[in-house]
Amino acid sequence: MKSFTFLLFLFSLILFSCGQKNFPPDVSTNDPQDEALIRETIGHYFEGWMTGDTTKIGSAMHATCQLKNIKDGGVIIFDRATYLGFFKPRPRRENSGGKIININITGNIAAAKCEIDTPKRLYTDYFNMMKLGERWYIVDKIAASVVKDE
Repeated sequence: MKSFTFLLFLFSLILFSCGQKNFPPDVSTNDPQDEALIRETIGHYFEGWMTGDTTKIGSAMHATCQLKNIKDGGVIIFDRATYLGFFKPRPRRENSGGKIININITGNIAAAKCEIDTPKRLYTDYFNMMKLGERWYIVDKIAASVVKDE
């Protein structure tokens, strides 16, 4: 009886092993060229945001990009054109800057967590990005901000 149980266990183990897919343990990539291109795209976004330059912001965003925030307990969604309409050219914001917290790349998609720090607010943006041709674009953004103590 023990040998039958052992053989049944061994047979089940072999069947289970044969049915498994051969996935790599980590599908994320860290291609330095793609990471540099993503940083460049986000840099255009930051520069446009700091100066109100909609051409720079717009160059980082795909035409289908949507931007989402939470307001009054609900989700508000802006299309790219509406979002760009919030910006007006201005002198560069003083004592402000943007930084990339992290980037995760899988093939031709990526996610980036970024912060824009101003004297009055800290903005946190999560960008979903896609590589089309040789360029990376922001295709979706969710954002939050907190008022700083004065």
